[in-house]
Amino acid sequence: MGNNRNKAGSILIVDDEKGQRDILKLILGKEGYEIVDVPGVKEALEQLDRQEFDLVLTDLKMQGQNGLDLLEATLSNDPRQCVILMTAHGSVDSAVEAMRKGAFDYLEKPLNRENLVTTLRRAFERIRLVRENRVLQKRETSTAAIPTMMGDHPKMAEVYRVVAKISATNSTVLIVGESGTGKELVARAIHDGSHRCDKPFMAINCAAIPETLIESELFGHEKGSFTGANTREIGVFEAADGGTVFLDEIGEMNVSMQAKLLRAIQEKEIRRVGGKVNLPLDVRIISATNKDLEQEIKRGNFRDDLFYRLNVIRINLPPLRDRGGDVKALAEHFVTKYSQVADVAVEGISKAALKLLMSYPWPGNVRQLESVIERATLMAENSLIEPNDLPEEITANSLSAGEVPFDLPPEGIDIETLEKNLIIKAMERADWVIGRAAPLLGMSYKTLQYRLEKFDIERPERRGK
Repeated sequence: MGNNRNKAGSILIVDDEKGQRDILKLILGKEGYEIVDVPGVKEALEQLDRQEFDLVLTDLKMQGQNGLDLLEATLSNDPRQCVILMTAHGSVDSAVEAMRKGAFDYLEKPLNRENLVTTLRRAFERIRLVRENRVLQKRETSTAAIPTMMGDHPKMAEVYRVVAKISATNSTVLIVGESGTGKELVARAIHDGSHRCDKPFMAINCAAIPETLIESELFGHEKGSFTGANTREIGVFEAADGGTVFLDEIGEMNVSMQAKLLRAIQEKEIRRVGGKVNLPLDVRIISATNKDLEQEIKRGNFRDDLFYRLNVIRINLPPLRDRGGDVKALAEHFVTKYSQVADVAVEGISKAALKLLMSYPWPGNVRQLESVIERATLMAENSLIEPNDLPEEITANSLSAGEVPFDLPPEGIDIETLEKNLIIKAMERADWVIGRAAPLLGMSYKTLQYRLEKFDIERPERRGK
Protein backbone atom coordinates (compact mmCIF):
# COMPACT_ATOMS: atom_id res chain seq x y z
CA MET A 1 0.00 0.00 0.00
CA GLY A 2 1.15 3.53 -0.63
CA ASN A 3 2.94 5.46 2.08
CA ASN A 4 0.85 8.62 1.80
CA ARG A 5 -1.69 8.16 4.60
CA ASN A 6 -3.48 11.38 3.70
CA LYS A 7 -4.73 9.81 0.48
CA ALA A 8 -8.22 8.34 0.16
CA GLY A 9 -6.71 4.99 -0.85
CA SER A 10 -4.45 3.35 -3.41
CA ILE A 11 -5.62 2.17 -6.84
CA LEU A 12 -3.82 0.19 -9.55
CA ILE A 13 -5.19 1.14 -13.00
CA VAL A 14 -4.71 -1.45 -15.78
CA ASP A 15 -5.56 -0.41 -19.36
CA ASP A 16 -3.68 -0.79 -22.64
CA GLU A 17 -4.86 2.66 -23.79
CA LYS A 18 -2.55 5.32 -22.36
CA GLY A 19 -5.08 8.09 -22.98
CA GLN A 20 -7.67 6.27 -20.88
CA ARG A 21 -5.14 5.77 -18.07
CA ASP A 22 -4.23 9.47 -18.13
CA ILE A 23 -7.90 10.52 -17.86
CA LEU A 24 -8.48 8.16 -14.94
CA LYS A 25 -5.34 9.40 -13.16
CA LEU A 26 -6.52 12.98 -13.53
CA ILE A 27 -10.05 12.30 -12.24
CA LEU A 28 -9.07 10.00 -9.39
CA GLY A 29 -6.05 12.04 -8.37
CA LYS A 30 -8.37 14.98 -7.73
CA GLU A 31 -10.49 12.68 -5.53
CA GLY A 32 -7.46 12.05 -3.32
CA TYR A 33 -6.55 8.54 -4.47
CA GLU A 34 -2.95 7.38 -4.83
CA ILE A 35 -2.62 6.07 -8.40
CA VAL A 36 -0.25 3.70 -10.18
CA ASP A 37 -1.01 2.76 -13.81
CA VAL A 38 0.26 -0.07 -16.02
CA PRO A 39 -0.59 -1.12 -19.62
CA GLY A 40 -1.27 -4.84 -19.18
CA VAL A 41 -1.85 -7.91 -17.05
CA LYS A 42 1.81 -8.94 -16.88
CA GLU A 43 2.86 -5.51 -15.61
CA ALA A 44 -0.07 -5.45 -13.17
CA LEU A 45 0.91 -8.76 -11.57
CA GLU A 46 4.51 -7.59 -11.25
CA GLN A 47 3.32 -4.37 -9.60
CA LEU A 48 1.07 -6.31 -7.20
CA ASP A 49 4.07 -8.41 -6.16
CA ARG A 50 5.98 -5.25 -5.25
CA GLN A 51 3.21 -3.19 -3.65
CA GLU A 52 -0.15 -3.71 -1.96
CA PHE A 53 -3.11 -1.81 -3.43
CA ASP A 54 -6.53 -1.20 -1.94
CA LEU A 55 -8.24 -1.65 -5.30
CA VAL A 56 -7.52 -2.79 -8.86
CA LEU A 57 -9.38 -0.99 -11.68
CA THR A 58 -8.83 -2.93 -14.90
CA ASP A 59 -10.08 -2.88 -18.47
CA LEU A 60 -11.81 -6.08 -19.59
CA LYS A 61 -10.58 -6.26 -23.21
CA MET A 62 -6.83 -5.83 -23.66
CA GLN A 63 -4.20 -7.22 -25.98
CA GLY A 64 -2.91 -10.57 -24.72
CA GLN A 65 -4.37 -11.50 -21.36
CA ASN A 66 -7.64 -9.77 -20.45
CA GLY A 67 -9.24 -8.37 -17.32
CA LEU A 68 -10.85 -11.69 -16.34
CA ASP A 69 -7.41 -13.31 -16.39
CA LEU A 70 -6.13 -10.59 -14.09
CA LEU A 71 -9.18 -10.97 -11.84
CA GLU A 72 -8.58 -14.71 -11.41
CA ALA A 73 -4.85 -14.34 -10.83
CA THR A 74 -5.31 -11.51 -8.34
CA LEU A 75 -7.99 -13.28 -6.28
CA SER A 76 -6.02 -16.52 -6.23
CA ASN A 77 -3.17 -14.64 -4.53
CA ASP A 78 -5.41 -12.55 -2.25
CA PRO A 79 -9.14 -13.41 -2.07
CA ARG A 80 -9.77 -10.11 -0.25
CA GLN A 81 -8.49 -7.94 -3.12
CA CYS A 82 -11.14 -5.57 -4.46
CA VAL A 83 -11.33 -5.57 -8.29
CA ILE A 84 -13.54 -3.47 -10.59
CA LEU A 85 -13.66 -4.13 -14.33
CA MET A 86 -14.28 -1.66 -17.18
CA THR A 87 -15.80 -2.76 -20.48
CA ALA A 88 -16.51 -0.88 -23.69
CA HIS A 89 -18.75 -3.64 -24.95
CA GLY A 90 -21.58 -3.53 -22.43
CA SER A 91 -21.66 -7.31 -22.55
CA VAL A 92 -24.05 -8.70 -19.98
CA ASP A 93 -22.39 -12.12 -20.21
CA SER A 94 -18.92 -10.80 -19.46
CA ALA A 95 -20.23 -8.61 -16.65
CA VAL A 96 -22.04 -11.54 -15.01
CA GLU A 97 -18.96 -13.73 -15.45
CA ALA A 98 -16.81 -11.10 -13.75
CA MET A 99 -19.24 -10.86 -10.82
CA ARG A 100 -19.36 -14.64 -10.48
CA LYS A 101 -15.58 -14.79 -10.33
CA GLY A 102 -15.45 -12.26 -7.52
CA ALA A 103 -15.34 -8.78 -9.05
CA PHE A 104 -16.79 -6.07 -6.83
CA ASP A 105 -18.54 -4.39 -9.77
CA TYR A 106 -18.13 -3.38 -13.41
CA LEU A 107 -18.27 -0.04 -15.27
CA GLU A 108 -19.31 0.56 -18.86
CA LYS A 109 -17.22 2.70 -21.19
CA PRO A 110 -17.32 5.51 -21.98
CA LEU A 111 -17.03 6.06 -18.23
CA ASN A 112 -19.37 8.44 -16.48
CA ARG A 113 -17.38 10.46 -13.94
CA GLU A 114 -20.15 10.52 -11.32
CA ASN A 115 -20.78 6.79 -11.65
CA LEU A 116 -17.05 6.06 -11.44
CA VAL A 117 -16.56 8.11 -8.27
CA THR A 118 -19.69 6.70 -6.62
CA THR A 119 -18.70 3.10 -7.38
CA LEU A 120 -15.23 3.63 -5.95
CA ARG A 121 -16.66 5.14 -2.78
CA ARG A 122 -18.85 2.06 -2.29
CA ALA A 123 -15.88 -0.17 -2.91
CA PHE A 124 -13.76 1.64 -0.32
CA GLU A 125 -16.62 1.41 2.18
CA ARG A 126 -16.56 -2.36 1.74
CA ILE A 127 -12.77 -2.38 2.11
CA ARG A 128 -13.19 -0.52 5.40
CA LEU A 129 -15.69 -3.09 6.66
CA VAL A 130 -13.36 -5.97 5.77
CA ARG A 131 -10.54 -4.34 7.72
CA GLU A 132 -12.77 -3.78 10.73
CA ASN A 133 -13.62 -7.47 10.71
CA ARG A 134 -9.92 -8.37 10.62
CA VAL A 135 -9.40 -6.26 13.75
CA LEU A 136 -12.31 -8.00 15.48
CA GLN A 137 -10.82 -11.37 14.59
CA LYS A 138 -7.56 -10.50 16.32
CA ARG A 139 -9.20 -9.85 19.68
CA GLU A 140 -8.28 -12.46 22.27
CA THR A 141 -11.80 -13.89 22.56
CA SER A 142 -15.17 -12.95 21.20
CA THR A 143 -16.65 -12.97 24.72
CA ALA A 144 -14.08 -10.45 25.99
CA ALA A 145 -15.22 -8.02 23.32
CA ILE A 146 -18.94 -8.56 23.77
CA PRO A 147 -20.45 -7.40 27.08
CA THR A 148 -23.64 -9.45 26.70
CA MET A 149 -21.54 -12.59 26.32
CA MET A 150 -20.60 -12.37 29.99
CA GLY A 151 -22.05 -14.04 33.03
CA ASP A 152 -22.48 -17.46 34.60
CA HIS A 153 -26.24 -17.87 34.39
CA PRO A 154 -27.24 -21.25 32.87
CA LYS A 155 -29.32 -19.52 30.19
CA MET A 156 -26.23 -17.62 29.00
CA ALA A 157 -24.13 -20.78 29.18
CA GLU A 158 -26.57 -22.29 26.68
CA VAL A 159 -26.13 -19.26 24.42
CA TYR A 160 -22.32 -19.70 24.55
CA ARG A 161 -22.67 -23.39 23.73
CA VAL A 162 -24.89 -22.79 20.70
CA VAL A 163 -22.75 -19.92 19.35
CA ALA A 164 -19.59 -22.03 19.61
CA LYS A 165 -21.25 -25.01 17.95
CA ILE A 166 -22.89 -23.31 14.98
CA SER A 167 -20.50 -20.48 14.09
CA ALA A 168 -18.54 -22.60 11.61
CA THR A 169 -21.69 -23.64 9.71
CA ASN A 170 -23.57 -21.76 6.98
CA SER A 171 -27.01 -22.34 8.52
CA THR A 172 -29.38 -19.42 8.96
CA VAL A 173 -29.82 -18.26 12.56
CA LEU A 174 -32.77 -16.57 14.27
CA ILE A 175 -31.96 -14.66 17.47
CA VAL A 176 -34.97 -13.96 19.66
CA GLY A 177 -34.91 -11.57 22.59
CA GLU A 178 -36.18 -8.30 24.01
CA SER A 179 -34.73 -4.96 22.89
CA GLY A 180 -31.39 -4.27 24.48
CA THR A 181 -30.39 -7.89 25.13
CA GLY A 182 -27.53 -7.72 22.60
CA LYS A 183 -28.87 -9.57 19.55
CA GLU A 184 -26.54 -7.83 17.09
CA LEU A 185 -23.54 -8.51 19.31
CA VAL A 186 -24.36 -12.22 19.35
CA ALA A 187 -24.68 -12.12 15.57
CA ARG A 188 -21.22 -10.56 15.36
CA ALA A 189 -19.83 -13.27 17.64
CA ILE A 190 -21.20 -15.91 15.25
CA HIS A 191 -19.68 -14.10 12.27
CA ASP A 192 -16.30 -13.69 13.99
CA GLY A 193 -16.18 -17.40 14.75
CA SER A 194 -17.00 -18.44 11.18
CA HIS A 195 -14.91 -19.00 8.05
CA ARG A 196 -16.50 -15.78 6.75
CA CYS A 197 -14.82 -13.68 9.46
CA ASP A 198 -12.53 -11.87 6.99
CA LYS A 199 -15.52 -10.87 4.84
CA PRO A 200 -17.99 -8.06 5.61
CA PHE A 201 -20.59 -8.16 8.37
CA MET A 202 -23.49 -5.97 7.22
CA ALA A 203 -26.28 -5.11 9.67
CA ILE A 204 -29.57 -3.55 8.66
CA ASN A 205 -32.53 -2.60 10.87
CA CYS A 206 -35.67 -3.55 8.95
CA ALA A 207 -37.81 -1.33 11.18
CA ALA A 208 -35.79 1.79 10.37
CA ILE A 209 -36.19 1.70 6.57
CA PRO A 210 -39.37 2.83 4.77
CA GLU A 211 -41.24 0.04 2.96
CA THR A 212 -40.67 1.76 -0.38
CA LEU A 213 -36.89 1.69 0.02
CA ILE A 214 -36.10 -1.60 1.72
CA GLU A 215 -35.86 -3.63 -1.51
CA SER A 216 -33.34 -1.19 -2.94
CA GLU A 217 -31.45 -1.16 0.37
CA LEU A 218 -31.16 -4.95 0.38
CA PHE A 219 -30.76 -5.75 -3.31
CA GLY A 220 -29.55 -2.47 -4.85
CA HIS A 221 -30.93 -0.72 -7.92
CA GLU A 222 -30.04 0.22 -11.48
CA LYS A 223 -29.75 3.77 -12.73
CA GLY A 224 -33.16 5.17 -13.69
CA SER A 225 -35.11 2.37 -12.00
CA PHE A 226 -37.10 4.92 -9.99
CA THR A 227 -37.23 8.67 -9.39
CA GLY A 228 -33.97 9.72 -7.78
CA ALA A 229 -32.00 6.67 -8.91
CA ASN A 230 -29.32 8.71 -10.66
CA THR A 231 -26.63 6.02 -10.42
CA ARG A 232 -26.47 2.28 -10.04
CA GLU A 233 -26.21 1.30 -6.36
CA ILE A 234 -25.38 -2.08 -4.90
CA GLY A 235 -27.36 -3.30 -1.91
CA VAL A 236 -26.46 -4.84 1.41
CA PHE A 237 -26.37 -8.37 0.02
CA GLU A 238 -23.87 -7.48 -2.72
CA ALA A 239 -21.75 -5.44 -0.32
CA ALA A 240 -21.58 -8.41 2.07
CA ASP A 241 -20.59 -10.90 -0.64
CA GLY A 242 -18.93 -13.87 1.05
CA GLY A 243 -19.77 -12.52 4.49
CA THR A 244 -22.79 -12.20 6.78
CA VAL A 245 -26.00 -10.15 6.56
CA PHE A 246 -27.73 -9.41 9.86
CA LEU A 247 -31.42 -8.54 9.47
CA ASP A 248 -32.48 -6.94 12.75
CA GLU A 249 -36.19 -6.58 13.60
CA ILE A 250 -37.12 -8.99 10.80
CA GLY A 251 -40.66 -9.09 12.17
CA GLU A 252 -41.18 -5.51 10.92
CA MET A 253 -40.57 -6.43 7.25
CA ASN A 254 -43.72 -6.20 5.11
CA VAL A 255 -45.16 -9.38 3.61
CA SER A 256 -44.37 -8.38 0.01
CA MET A 257 -40.69 -7.92 0.83
CA GLN A 258 -40.72 -11.18 2.80
CA ALA A 259 -41.62 -13.02 -0.42
CA LYS A 260 -38.66 -11.45 -2.26
CA LEU A 261 -36.29 -12.27 0.59
CA LEU A 262 -37.53 -15.86 0.62
CA ARG A 263 -36.85 -16.20 -3.10
CA ALA A 264 -33.34 -14.80 -2.69
CA ILE A 265 -32.60 -17.34 0.06
CA GLN A 266 -34.05 -20.26 -1.91
CA GLU A 267 -32.47 -19.41 -5.28
CA LYS A 268 -29.21 -18.05 -3.80
CA GLU A 269 -29.40 -15.09 -6.17
CA ILE A 270 -30.69 -11.53 -6.22
CA ARG A 271 -31.72 -8.97 -8.82
CA ARG A 272 -31.27 -5.23 -8.40
CA VAL A 273 -34.40 -3.10 -8.63
CA GLY A 274 -34.84 -2.32 -12.32
CA GLY A 275 -32.20 -4.89 -13.27
CA LYS A 276 -32.34 -7.70 -15.82
CA VAL A 277 -29.51 -9.85 -14.49
CA ASN A 278 -29.68 -12.27 -11.57
CA LEU A 279 -26.55 -12.08 -9.43
CA PRO A 280 -25.24 -15.00 -7.37
CA LEU A 281 -25.76 -14.69 -3.63
CA ASP A 282 -23.13 -15.95 -1.21
CA VAL A 283 -23.97 -14.66 2.26
CA ARG A 284 -24.96 -16.14 5.58
CA ILE A 285 -28.19 -14.70 6.93
CA ILE A 286 -28.69 -14.07 10.63
CA SER A 287 -31.97 -12.44 11.63
CA ALA A 288 -33.32 -11.18 14.93
CA THR A 289 -36.64 -10.17 16.41
CA ASN A 290 -38.26 -9.13 19.66
CA LYS A 291 -41.63 -10.35 18.39
CA ASP A 292 -43.29 -13.75 18.66
CA LEU A 293 -43.11 -14.69 14.97
CA GLU A 294 -45.36 -17.72 15.44
CA GLN A 295 -48.10 -15.34 16.63
CA GLU A 296 -47.33 -12.97 13.74
CA ILE A 297 -47.84 -15.90 11.34
CA LYS A 298 -51.28 -16.56 12.85
CA ARG A 299 -52.16 -12.88 12.43
CA GLY A 300 -51.08 -12.98 8.78
CA ASN A 301 -48.17 -10.58 9.32
CA PHE A 302 -45.34 -13.04 8.66
CA ARG A 303 -44.89 -15.79 6.09
CA ASP A 304 -44.57 -19.26 7.58
CA ASP A 305 -42.31 -20.46 4.73
CA LEU A 306 -39.85 -17.62 5.38
CA PHE A 307 -39.99 -18.32 9.12
CA TYR A 308 -38.96 -21.94 8.55
CA ARG A 309 -36.04 -20.78 6.38
CA LEU A 310 -34.82 -18.31 9.00
CA ASN A 311 -35.48 -20.50 12.05
CA VAL A 312 -33.03 -23.31 11.22
CA ILE A 313 -31.01 -22.50 14.35
CA ARG A 314 -32.68 -20.51 17.09
CA ILE A 315 -30.97 -18.65 19.91
CA ASN A 316 -33.13 -17.33 22.75
CA LEU A 317 -31.48 -14.44 24.54
CA PRO A 318 -32.75 -14.13 28.13
CA PRO A 319 -33.72 -10.70 29.48
CA LEU A 320 -31.32 -9.26 32.04
CA ARG A 321 -33.87 -9.55 34.86
CA ASP A 322 -33.76 -13.36 34.44
CA ARG A 323 -29.98 -13.56 34.67
CA GLY A 324 -29.61 -13.06 38.41
CA GLY A 325 -26.04 -12.33 39.44
CA ASP A 326 -24.96 -11.46 35.91
CA VAL A 327 -25.98 -7.85 36.64
CA LYS A 328 -22.98 -7.56 38.98
CA ALA A 329 -20.48 -8.89 36.41
CA LEU A 330 -21.85 -6.67 33.67
CA ALA A 331 -21.98 -3.56 35.85
CA GLU A 332 -18.37 -4.03 36.97
CA HIS A 333 -17.32 -4.57 33.35
CA PHE A 334 -18.94 -1.30 32.32
CA VAL A 335 -17.34 0.57 35.24
CA THR A 336 -13.91 -0.57 34.04
CA LYS A 337 -14.75 0.34 30.46
CA TYR A 338 -16.04 3.86 31.09
CA SER A 339 -13.55 4.77 33.78
CA GLN A 340 -10.84 4.11 31.18
CA VAL A 341 -12.70 5.93 28.40
CA ALA A 342 -13.35 9.01 30.55
CA ASP A 343 -10.04 8.72 32.45
CA VAL A 344 -11.71 8.92 35.86
CA ALA A 345 -10.67 7.21 39.09
CA VAL A 346 -13.77 5.08 39.63
CA GLU A 347 -12.79 1.61 40.78
CA GLY A 348 -16.07 -0.13 41.50
CA ILE A 349 -19.58 -0.11 42.95
CA SER A 350 -20.53 0.13 46.63
CA LYS A 351 -22.59 -2.65 48.22
CA ALA A 352 -25.58 -0.34 48.64
CA ALA A 353 -25.51 0.75 44.99
CA LEU A 354 -25.01 -2.82 43.81
CA LYS A 355 -28.04 -3.94 45.83
CA LEU A 356 -30.15 -1.33 44.02
CA LEU A 357 -28.82 -2.42 40.64
CA MET A 358 -29.54 -6.08 41.31
CA SER A 359 -33.09 -5.45 42.51
CA TYR A 360 -34.06 -3.33 39.50
CA PRO A 361 -36.05 -5.17 36.74
CA TRP A 362 -34.08 -3.60 33.80
CA PRO A 363 -36.82 -3.21 31.15
CA GLY A 364 -34.17 -1.91 28.74
CA ASN A 365 -31.88 -4.87 29.48
CA VAL A 366 -28.09 -4.71 29.01
CA ARG A 367 -28.28 -1.55 26.88
CA GLN A 368 -30.04 0.28 29.73
CA LEU A 369 -27.57 -1.06 32.32
CA GLU A 370 -24.64 0.16 30.23
CA SER A 371 -26.15 3.64 29.94
CA VAL A 372 -26.80 3.80 33.71
CA ILE A 373 -23.24 2.75 34.56
CA GLU A 374 -21.73 5.14 32.01
CA ARG A 375 -23.63 8.03 33.60
CA ALA A 376 -22.84 6.91 37.14
CA THR A 377 -19.11 6.56 36.34
CA LEU A 378 -19.01 10.11 35.05
CA MET A 379 -21.06 11.52 37.94
CA ALA A 380 -19.36 9.64 40.81
CA GLU A 381 -17.66 11.83 43.41
CA ASN A 382 -15.64 9.00 44.97
CA SER A 383 -13.76 5.89 43.90
CA LEU A 384 -16.94 3.82 44.26
CA ILE A 385 -20.33 4.39 42.63
CA GLU A 386 -22.82 5.15 45.41
CA PRO A 387 -26.65 5.12 45.39
CA ASN A 388 -26.82 8.92 44.88
CA ASP A 389 -24.81 8.49 41.65
CA LEU A 390 -27.61 6.37 40.17
CA PRO A 391 -30.63 7.82 38.32
CA GLU A 392 -33.94 8.25 40.13
CA GLU A 393 -35.68 5.33 38.43
CA ILE A 394 -33.12 2.98 40.00
CA THR A 395 -33.13 4.47 43.51
CA ALA A 396 -36.90 4.80 43.58
CA ASN A 397 -37.33 1.14 42.71
CA SER A 398 -35.88 -0.37 45.87
CA LEU A 399 -35.19 0.48 49.46
CA SER A 400 -31.62 1.29 50.40
CA ALA A 401 -30.10 -1.10 52.93
CA GLY A 402 -31.42 -0.49 56.45
CA GLU A 403 -33.85 2.29 55.46
CA VAL A 404 -37.60 2.21 56.16
CA PRO A 405 -39.57 4.83 54.14
CA PHE A 406 -42.41 5.14 56.68
CA ASP A 407 -43.01 5.48 60.42
CA LEU A 408 -44.76 2.82 62.45
CA PRO A 409 -48.39 3.80 63.19
CA PRO A 410 -49.29 4.24 66.90
CA GLU A 411 -51.37 1.08 66.92
CA GLY A 412 -48.48 -0.96 65.41
CA ILE A 413 -48.66 -3.27 62.38
CA ASP A 414 -49.46 -6.88 61.53
CA ILE A 415 -46.22 -8.35 60.15
CA GLU A 416 -47.93 -11.07 58.13
CA THR A 417 -50.32 -8.59 56.53
CA LEU A 418 -47.40 -6.28 55.72
CA GLU A 419 -45.42 -9.17 54.21
CA LYS A 420 -48.40 -10.30 52.14
CA ASN A 421 -49.00 -6.79 50.81
CA LEU A 422 -45.31 -6.37 49.94
CA ILE A 423 -45.35 -9.66 48.04
CA ILE A 424 -48.45 -8.59 46.10
CA LYS A 425 -46.83 -5.23 45.25
CA ALA A 426 -43.65 -6.98 44.05
CA MET A 427 -45.61 -9.48 41.95
CA GLU A 428 -47.64 -6.70 40.36
CA ARG A 429 -44.49 -4.76 39.50
CA ALA A 430 -42.94 -7.92 38.03
CA ASP A 431 -46.08 -8.67 35.98
CA TRP A 432 -46.61 -11.77 38.16
CA VAL A 433 -43.35 -13.42 37.10
CA ILE A 434 -41.83 -15.04 40.20
CA GLY A 435 -38.26 -14.92 38.88
CA ARG A 436 -38.54 -11.15 38.44
CA ALA A 437 -40.32 -10.47 41.75
CA ALA A 438 -37.98 -12.48 43.97
CA PRO A 439 -34.98 -10.07 43.69
CA LEU A 440 -37.25 -7.14 44.56
CA LEU A 441 -37.96 -8.80 47.91
CA GLY A 442 -34.47 -10.17 48.52
CA MET A 443 -35.83 -13.73 48.30
CA SER A 444 -34.89 -16.80 46.33
CA TYR A 445 -37.32 -18.18 43.74
CA LYS A 446 -38.26 -21.11 45.98
CA THR A 447 -38.78 -18.89 49.05
CA LEU A 448 -41.14 -16.57 47.19
CA GLN A 449 -42.97 -19.54 45.71
CA TYR A 450 -43.49 -20.90 49.25
CA ARG A 451 -44.75 -17.49 50.49
CA LEU A 452 -47.25 -17.26 47.61
CA GLU A 453 -48.68 -20.64 48.54
CA LYS A 454 -48.64 -19.78 52.25
CA PHE A 455 -50.64 -16.56 51.78
CA ASP A 456 -52.78 -18.05 48.97
CA ILE A 457 -51.71 -15.26 46.60
CA GLU A 458 -52.75 -15.67 42.96
CA ARG A 459 -52.90 -13.44 39.95
CA PRO A 460 -56.32 -11.71 40.17
CA GLU A 461 -57.70 -12.93 36.84
CA ARG A 462 -56.92 -16.54 37.76
CA ARG A 463 -59.13 -16.51 40.84
CA GLY A 464 -62.49 -18.08 40.30
CA LYS A 465 -61.35 -20.13 37.31
